Amino acid sequence: MRALLVIISMIILFASCTKDALTPAPVPVSTTKPVTYNDLSYGTQGLQKMDIYLPGGRTKATTKTIIVIHGGAWIEGDKSEMAFVIDSIKKRNPNFAFANLNYRLAVNGAANVFPAQEMDVKAAIDFYLAKTSEYEVSNDLILLGASAGAHLALLHAYKNDPAKHVKAVVDFFGPTDLVGMWNENFILQFGLIIVIGKSYIDTPSIYLQSSPINYITAQSPPTIVLHGLLDDLVPPAQSTLLINRLNSAGVNNQLVTYPNEGHGFSDADNTDALNKILPFLATYAK
Repeated sequence: MRALLVIISMIILFASCTKDALTPAPVPVSTTKPVTYNDLSYGTQGLQKMDIYLPGGRTKATTKTIIVIHGGAWIEGDKSEMAFVIDSIKKRNPNFAFANLNYRLAVNGAANVFPAQEMDVKAAIDFYLAKTSEYEVSNDLILLGASAGAHLALLHAYKNDPAKHVKAVVDFFGPTDLVGMWNENFILQFGLIIVIGKSYIDTPSIYLQSSPINYITAQSPPTIVLHGLLDDLVPPAQSTLLINRLNSAGVNNQLVTYPNEGHGFSDADNTDALNKILPFLATYAK
């Protein structure tokens, strides 16, 4: 019996040592060199992933993060489409960290309908904020989105950020009032039904609850808006309405319009937009 106990003890000891040997000690995240994480999961679904870029020389006291959200009418698109924006900002200011998000995409008004995308952005940001001490970055965020991604950025900043981590928003031609979008034309109505799963007539509450303009207060973060005046997918009036609401609430803002651009900008106007965004962030994202 004693021999048996000795053998069992040796087996347990061996198993414990083997497990320790196979489990590497955590590697500290370098702060002196840039660090990249690709396809980091923030949820259990396939599209609930993000890429994270941490700059070298960062500090928890000073390094802000730009959360980047792609467009695609909430039904398509990928974070890879925003890589050029990140690269362009890095060249101008290498001190920002970035989190580039994917989110679940709506399918035919039946799967992943709104507010799934809103909830994914919130989950991704909550996940990132829980890692800021590990990553050695501050809790200060800037949200940047294009089209549907700009809508999600605005909605999170105005509605889902009670702790006020968001210090500024960059809005590239994003929808701001889904009721106004519904009233625009039948093509936009069809698109909204695909995303939301119901018409405004049937369920007005989800359209109201999903419209960033309905959550603007005096405490909303400074916002810069960039829109082409020939945009036939997101009417420029959506940005005008947003700016008017921000002005009424006393929120710092800037509207930049491009008379010859539609839903998306030329290389020259993308460059101009970025050259306007960075001074705005330097002034207001504090």
